[in-house]
Amino acid sequence: MSRTLLRLLRREGGATAIEYALVGVLISIAAFSVIMQTGSSVTGLFTHIANSF
Repeated sequence: MSRTLLRLLRREGGATAIEYALVGVLISIAAFSVIMQTGSSVTGLFTHIANSF
C-alpha cells in the first residue's frame, strides 16, 4: 500500500487526487460537527411543536 501511495504522490494527477480526498474529508468532518451540534436543538424544537398540539 505504501508503494502505491508513493507512486501516486510522485505523479501530479495522483497528488491532485489525494488533495481532493483530503478536502472532502475536511468538509465531511465539518458537516458532521455542525449536524451533531444542531441535532439536539432541532429535536427540542420538534418536541415543543408536537407538545403544543
